Amino acid sequence: MYKVMIRDSMSPLAREILEATGQIEVVVDNEKATGSPEALAEIIDGFDGLAIRSGTRVTEQVLQKAGSLKVIGRAGVGVDNVDVAAATEHGIVVMNAPGGNTVTTAEHAVSLMLSLARNIPQATASMREGKWEKKLLTGVEITGKTLGIIGLGHIGRVVAERALGLKMKVVASDPFVSPEAAKQLHVELLPLEALLPASDFITLHVPRLKETIGMINAESIAKMKPGVRIINCSRGDIVNLDDLYQALESGHVSGAALDVLPKEPPEPSLTILKHPHVIFTPHLGASTGEAQDKVAEMIARQIADYLVEGIITNAVNFPSVSQEVMEQIRPHLDLAEKMGSLMGQLVRKPHDVTITYSGDVTRFDTRPLTHAVLKGLLGAFTDKPLNYVSAPAIARDKGIHVRETTSQARADFSNLIKVKLEGLDEETDEIWGTIFSKKYPRIVRIGRMYLDAIPGGSMIIIQNIDRPGVIGNVGTTLGRHSINIGRFQLGRRGDRALCMVNIDSPADDRVLEDIMALPNILTVTQVHLG
Repeated sequence: MYKVMIRDSMSPLAREILEATGQIEVVVDNEKATGSPEALAEIIDGFDGLAIRSGTRVTEQVLQKAGSLKVIGRAGVGVDNVDVAAATEHGIVVMNAPGGNTVTTAEHAVSLMLSLARNIPQATASMREGKWEKKLLTGVEITGKTLGIIGLGHIGRVVAERALGLKMKVVASDPFVSPEAAKQLHVELLPLEALLPASDFITLHVPRLKETIGMINAESIAKMKPGVRIINCSRGDIVNLDDLYQALESGHVSGAALDVLPKEPPEPSLTILKHPHVIFTPHLGASTGEAQDKVAEMIARQIADYLVEGIITNAVNFPSVSQEVMEQIRPHLDLAEKMGSLMGQLVRKPHDVTITYSGDVTRFDTRPLTHAVLKGLLGAFTDKPLNYVSAPAIARDKGIHVRETTSQARADFSNLIKVKLEGLDEETDEIWGTIFSKKYPRIVRIGRMYLDAIPGGSMIIIQNIDRPGVIGNVGTTLGRHSINIGRFQLGRRGDRALCMVNIDSPADDRVLEDIMALPNILTVTQVHLG
């Protein structure tokens, strides 16, 4: 039975979905007292999953105490409140729920734009004070104005669609969107430098990255059209509030609408909170009942799929694999891990690695297979806990460079995975593996020796001079030690041979020493492949 903690007043749908599996115990903890990293660290041990919204911070301090934690699910898009790098080091999958609150957040941005244009919050506050400031609160029309969208992702695209319906001209800046894709949305794609002076309104929909933090600052604001209005429903750190305040004071910026702030909740003394031309909402972009149900349902199903089925969806630190694709690549995944493990046990020291995929396997995203190779490879020379998530990070820590390539299929194999250790001056520097009939794994080459071996269980790898009697001597020696041979595969090249012997029970050091003492034996290594 798995155990999952749900926090931050998430929709009850999440609990219902997790418990419906019959394999997950759910603990709901909405106490603010346990929300700090220090408090959470004291209670997280024993939980396999953690489902959160924006209120809980998952730091390295928490993760160090989370010995059983396998997955963190963020019911929403942003994972700023999770130390993703540390989670990856600990082998914990971090998932989010993109798209669940897309429409809600986009609608909020449009609502803020309209409220900003017509001074609706200021008018409401004025009338509550018994005033009738009709001339003072005169606004501007939306029709015919240019809306600049910075970040044309899921939310930005919905904003564009709504703005076009309001008869606005829409321009956008996004380095990851092609002009063709923008044109299909009836949006003109511009460089940021061109968007800033062209826009009457600017709305921000970018992630919190090193490149985007503080991107709206004195320098970028100076390039904007005088009288511009700015809307931020993305991340608080995107806007330098001091620079924005100065631009509001000078009149260069006519108004701003902020749903997010660098610190939430903000200090009451924050200067910009008092500015009459700024309107605020307390991070309400995703706060509708419909959106909260959607993201809760999404993250609960994703956590359940991972814990129960091993299927990873919408992970921010691992390639996502659908159930359908997982069923197709699972044989390759198992083979890739065993190939890495075999190579690691033969070599026993780190080397840069090149992994080449060819044939049918290249139809899929091969990144999970690379993770699997690294998991198997590193398991031979590290005592750190390893899984598919943590393996690449640990490889980087060890200075191992990983190169992935693809090549055309060979006539003799419909699919092929090649793992080569660079700079290794040994005959066993490369392993080839394939899947026969979509389900039968085979090792088909080690070094320059072709063979047909089943990777599994305990195996003895023998390199020898190709002379008569070697196979008989090995068989006799194993028999003398009461070790049964399950399968014996031989590869030959010139005067050298390589034997891969599947044995029914592990051999101890004395058995390996006896084999090594036989005539014409060059090396003997035992490997265990599960």
